[in-house]
Amino acid sequence: MGAYIIRRLLLMIPTVFGIMAISFAVVQFAPGGPVEQAIAKMTNQANTSVTGQPMSDNAGPGGGGGSGYRGSAGLSKEYLAALNKQFGFDKPPLERFGMMLWNYLRFDFGQSYFRDISVIDLIKEKMPVSITLGVWMTLLSYGISIPLGIAKAVRDGSRFDVWTSSVIIIGYAVPGFLVAILFIVLFAGGSFWSIFPLKGLVSDGWQNLDWPHRILDYFWHITLPIIAMALGAFATNTFLTKNSFLDEIRKQYVVTARAKGLSEGRILYGHVFRNAMLILIATFPGAFIGAFFTGSLLIENIFSLDGLGLLGFDSVVKRDYPVVFATLYIFSLVGLVIGLISDLTYTWVDPRIDFESREI
Repeated sequence: MGAYIIRRLLLMIPTVFGIMAISFAVVQFAPGGPVEQAIAKMTNQANTSVTGQPMSDNAGPGGGGGSGYRGSAGLSKEYLAALNKQFGFDKPPLERFGMMLWNYLRFDFGQSYFRDISVIDLIKEKMPVSITLGVWMTLLSYGISIPLGIAKAVRDGSRFDVWTSSVIIIGYAVPGFLVAILFIVLFAGGSFWSIFPLKGLVSDGWQNLDWPHRILDYFWHITLPIIAMALGAFATNTFLTKNSFLDEIRKQYVVTARAKGLSEGRILYGHVFRNAMLILIATFPGAFIGAFFTGSLLIENIFSLDGLGLLGFDSVVKRDYPVVFATLYIFSLVGLVIGLISDLTYTWVDPRIDFESREI
């Protein structure tokens, strides 16, 4: 197992390098970079202060005396050079990529282009919101899907199994962001009832409430986002649990246990449960991490929750490349490590699995 872990860790190096290299190359051809964003913001503000109307961008790609930046007409070459240096674009792409990798190896992610804060501090600031959504979504999804999946396996083919499958499939087919919008329309003052708040993780003045009301206010705010996020994972885990239990129930050792006179409850939870839960337990680390790193992008935007999803979306729109690349680097590392942990979890649940002889 030690050799397998070492191989997997070594394989992470070219994997992360490839992810960062491809992303960096794509960004070089993306229009509207941070320099253009800064020029547009400055020229629009300057023009608005003079005319009272926003300036239209009609300079074209070659505006500014061949600078190559849109909207740079009238700006001196010295100022544009200083702006390029400020954002680090005064160096060749390969040199910038090499410097970025060297800094990232030391977990030095630099400063945000458009926020007066370091990238790592910005991520730490947004992390609690995404962790909150991920933890509660995972608990809700697994807490319901596992018992329901077991019940469906025991009652396979019954009316209960059929109608619950129909409901689950319908819920799975509807994207989470559409469910979130539906919740807003129905329950957040959209067109019908105004039961739940429309945005935020807590209410204004939350610190002034006593502890019971703080807890109630907190759950009041996260109810709709959590339910909207959990639907997809809830359906997947339910069918995964059911199919896993069905496979185990049909095996010979279950027939032998029944022949010995063991009760169905003891057979189900004393023998079948551990083997059937193997796949769910092994995939739990990845599902848990994915829930608050990637699964909340649209939900955070819809409910205006200031977490990592909203941060990533806003950074891409504003071309805040230090934040974009730092989050990509961190998420890639976390994803690879979680993949390794998932494999190790397989061996912990079932020692018969041997990754030592497995080819990567």
